[in-house]
Amino acid sequence: MFRDPTFSLLGHLKADLLRQHQLLRGTAAPPAAIWLWAGALSPRFVPVLLCRVAYALHNTRLGPLAKIVSLLNFVLFGIEIAVRCPIGPGLFLPHTQGTVVGAWAIGTNATIFQGVTLGARELDFSYAQASRPVLKDNVTVGAGAKVLGGIRIGVGVRIGANSVVLSTLPDGVVAVGVPARVVTS
Repeated sequence: MFRDPTFSLLGHLKADLLRQHQLLRGTAAPPAAIWLWAGALSPRFVPVLLCRVAYALHNTRLGPLAKIVSLLNFVLFGIEIAVRCPIGPGLFLPHTQGTVVGAWAIGTNATIFQGVTLGARELDFSYAQASRPVLKDNVTVGAGAKVLGGIRIGVGVRIGANSVVLSTLPDGVVAVGVPARVVTS
């Protein structure tokens, strides 16, 4: 099983909060401390916080506790994120309901909208790398999109809403449709 040796709970949370601020406020200027507190209580950030805590617990071999935190995320926010999926800093979840994140790994600055499924094509309770997608850095996955199987999604890829991605996508493309096809590069 893959573990991210560069994972830092506080470092990742700080990057997540700063990216949320940049995207929601449209500015790269550092936020005031009061905004950070308000942003930390946002329904866009608390699911990210719970996901990070669950992953940190999993990394410290506290699997049952990690699963409880993950279950709390599911009950409160309708998002299911595999506790063993390493996700780079800068994660942004504009909305969470109905989202399933069962990818093998996700890079930095990922944006994942509601109703997205990232996972295996078939039942895979062993969580095998060969059946799980890997998303590289700066990927945006639109609402309702499905990314399934042991595929790679390149750097800077944008996946349109309700698209179904079943094959590897190169860097910097926009993919839409069922099945997804590249419309720009």
